[in-house]
Amino acid sequence: MRTRCVAGVLVSLLAGLVSPLRADEPAIAIRAGHLIDTLAGRATGAQVIVVRDGLIVDVGPDVQVPGGARVIDLSAYTVLPGLMDAHTHLTIDQRNQDPLAELEHTAAERAFGAIPNARAVLLAGFTTVRDLGSYRALVDVALRDAINRGDVIGPRMYVAGAYITIAGGAGAVTGFAPDVTLPWDLRYGAANSPSEVRERVRVLAGERVDVIKMFATGAVLTHNSNPAGREATPEELAAGADEAHSFGLKLAVHAHGAEGIKAAIRAGAASIEHGTLMDDEGRALMKQHGTYLVPTLEVRECVGQNYPAEFVSKAQQIMTAQLANFRKAVDAGVKIGFGTDIGVCRFGTNAREFGLMVENGMTPMQAIRAATSADADLLGVAAKLGSISKGKLADIIAVRGDPLQNVRLLEDVRFVMKEGRVYKQD
Repeated sequence: MRTRCVAGVLVSLLAGLVSPLRADEPAIAIRAGHLIDTLAGRATGAQVIVVRDGLIVDVGPDVQVPGGARVIDLSAYTVLPGLMDAHTHLTIDQRNQDPLAELEHTAAERAFGAIPNARAVLLAGFTTVRDLGSYRALVDVALRDAINRGDVIGPRMYVAGAYITIAGGAGAVTGFAPDVTLPWDLRYGAANSPSEVRERVRVLAGERVDVIKMFATGAVLTHNSNPAGREATPEELAAGADEAHSFGLKLAVHAHGAEGIKAAIRAGAASIEHGTLMDDEGRALMKQHGTYLVPTLEVRECVGQNYPAEFVSKAQQIMTAQLANFRKAVDAGVKIGFGTDIGVCRFGTNAREFGLMVENGMTPMQAIRAATSADADLLGVAAKLGSISKGKLADIIAVRGDPLQNVRLLEDVRFVMKEGRVYKQD
């Protein structure tokens, strides 16, 4: 509770220092040269999109521009729904990627440091993110709330609040002397039995998180951790999933190793994060259970400078297998969500993930749908996000050229609207 209050007050101090262009007119009419229909999986010709009070009230080739509407001419652009990233860490400090650096900084520093990160991600065209944990517990909750209040600029956030992990496990701050006691917010999610997992889920639900994040295996970016090794037991994972569901929350599970992946699927995870060493049985289970894979492919490109040598070595050892296993998952028809683990790579470069997805088996349309309609389904928000459709929130972006021919055009978003407000325009 203390971290949330401190961080929330600090980010609130910036209220009034940011002023996105607001849609004060009774309506906005966007003239789109081409529109990508993520529900139908096709591109259309010229369309008119009418926006009022943050919602899409009409869209189509024959829609009339309302009288007095503000017209935004995107007739030279391809228009898409706002992109979604289902695996981010906006509160990470990229200047030092050793988790031990958390001991050098306060929750207040993390809150302030996250502000430019959030802005960079939004301006890159990602209007919604699922933020899967912070070393300093609940700082992400404070950032989400500050964005929702309009204090700072950033994407719509669905947050985990903290990592649920075994004591000293993946997602924990490790590598310090045994006589050092961590601050409460750096050990907030430690749980070593099914009953402790349930207790942590209940506490996080009371802090108004949107998703529960657990670790089934070790991690690349944790000291003395084996990514292939299983950590949480099947019983602990099942307790986490059951307790999360009782609060109407979904469970996202970090899992590199094959056995941890399968245990998480059987427990009822909504998504497997990374899935690096997934085997054929794991892919079959994902298909059977309808579990999403959120692959975070670009991480392997970014673990280098500013990382401990141990982390670089582990990344090189296991991540070569990730691309091959991702291709097998695509071929098997596993549900694929879009997630980057951004924070490992530079904030605002989220769209580089598209190129890797396409290079490794997906079509451009499949990759775009992963970051729109599929992620909306995974997050449970498909009724209001994921497509440019009547009645949905007016999250709209635009690029020059055709991303279905060159998906890397999404790395250069020229127009960003979130809920009817324009944050970026050529």
